[in-house]
Amino acid sequence: MESVEQGAASQKWDVIVIGSGIGGLVTATQLAAKGARVLVLERYLIPGGSAGSFQREGYCFDVGASMIFGFGDQGTTNLLTRALEAVNQHLDTIPDPVQIHYHLPNDLQIRVHRDYEKYLQELIRCFPHERQGLRRFYDAFWEVFEGLNGMELLSLEEPRYLMRTFWQHPDICFRLLKFLPQNVGRTARRYLRDPVLLKFIDLECFCWSVVPADMTPMMNAGMVFCDRHYGGVNYPKGGVGQIAQKLVMGLEAAGSTIQYKARVTRVLIEDGQAVGVQLATGETYRAQRIVSNATRWNTFGELIEAVPAKEQKWRQRYMKSPSFVSVHLGISAEALPQGTYCHHVLLSDWGQMTESGGTVFVSIPTVLDSSLAPPGHHIVHAFTPSWLEEWQDLSAPEYRRCKTQAAAKIIERLNPIIPNLKQSIQLQEVGTPKTHRRFLGRQDGTYGPIPRRPLRGLLGMPFNRTVVPGLYCVGDSTFPGQGLNAVAFSGFACAHRVAADLRL
Repeated sequence: MESVEQGAASQKWDVIVIGSGIGGLVTATQLAAKGARVLVLERYLIPGGSAGSFQREGYCFDVGASMIFGFGDQGTTNLLTRALEAVNQHLDTIPDPVQIHYHLPNDLQIRVHRDYEKYLQELIRCFPHERQGLRRFYDAFWEVFEGLNGMELLSLEEPRYLMRTFWQHPDICFRLLKFLPQNVGRTARRYLRDPVLLKFIDLECFCWSVVPADMTPMMNAGMVFCDRHYGGVNYPKGGVGQIAQKLVMGLEAAGSTIQYKARVTRVLIEDGQAVGVQLATGETYRAQRIVSNATRWNTFGELIEAVPAKEQKWRQRYMKSPSFVSVHLGISAEALPQGTYCHHVLLSDWGQMTESGGTVFVSIPTVLDSSLAPPGHHIVHAFTPSWLEEWQDLSAPEYRRCKTQAAAKIIERLNPIIPNLKQSIQLQEVGTPKTHRRFLGRQDGTYGPIPRRPLRGLLGMPFNRTVVPGLYCVGDSTFPGQGLNAVAFSGFACAHRVAADLRL
């Protein structure tokens, strides 16, 4: 009987997608829904990449962050809801009443409530002298969000879409064009003066863009700062990995295929055009179009040996963001104080915010979905930025010792949230940038590109098409950048551009 792999290799595919991160899966499912024959090749055993989940002794841990946007039920920015609906899938979610509980220097605590007015009042309580400036500051983001939420979000590389959108929404388009080159930092200083409040705005950006406000585009911030109050942060029942699992179910129901343990090592080029891929096993697969959900650094320089001049120029503007040291814990439920929220950010020194180990991010998803842990237990996932270079050239015993030390430091930092945490740990898993590199296949374990210096908003981000005909990129290395809803946007845009090129 012919194997799945042999059958897949012998078929003629319209599109091959390299990697099953959310950007790749949204691209694949959107194209499959349009009738394309799509093959997704995933190097690991499960889909989702950093938006996947893994099981340990009855616990279900999220690989990456648990704070999910895009599951609203109205407007057009609810991209995860729309992506699932396109392939007749649905995922139940649980609303989170507080996006983040910040624990900051000098005992400053700020909770980002789902209710917008309640959040504003919390900020005004902390910074009463900035009452007027705070409203004007956030009004600017609502202007961005309402513009984006009023139009269909597809490929900015497709002229017919651009023309149709402009004629249907000329006022919105002009308004958004104004914000396209702008960053958050300049907007903040226009309305706000308090130095601590400005540092808090930096941290608000850093939480999802991994850079402070001066390097965070207004367009991205408009989505995040407003959708958390509009569509809300909603946790998927069964864990974040359920998003990818549902998209795979929809992909297969639409007649397309995903293949696991299929590590692509090369994009095949003939007459200057991408025509297929080669796996580590030597097998080759061919298609009319190739989409890489790998990072730009993995795509150019690895999957394609040459780095074109356009990509080199992009690398002069952007660098790889850090990876993370992650600690996944299973703990006794009685250790968690009553009323603890799901998501926390801890910072003890403003000057250490962007430094390795400076900011600690915490998710306790069992506060929302108790089924993720055995009865009487909770999950705690704590992670902090770390660079691969800190973990290189270590012997195996040194590496294990450094992991243990790093985990102990993080656990100690969690005392303000869970005072008796150390005595309550039942299970502990530790990951480093080397872990992220190994399992996610991302160069240096990076979580996407960050600007080397302040840039003009999103104008420096590449779109889905590349200089190689027939090859497209999708994910956080493309417009509009990092974050689950952002890579879903990238997936919608990429599928739209590919479908137009295939005349689907």
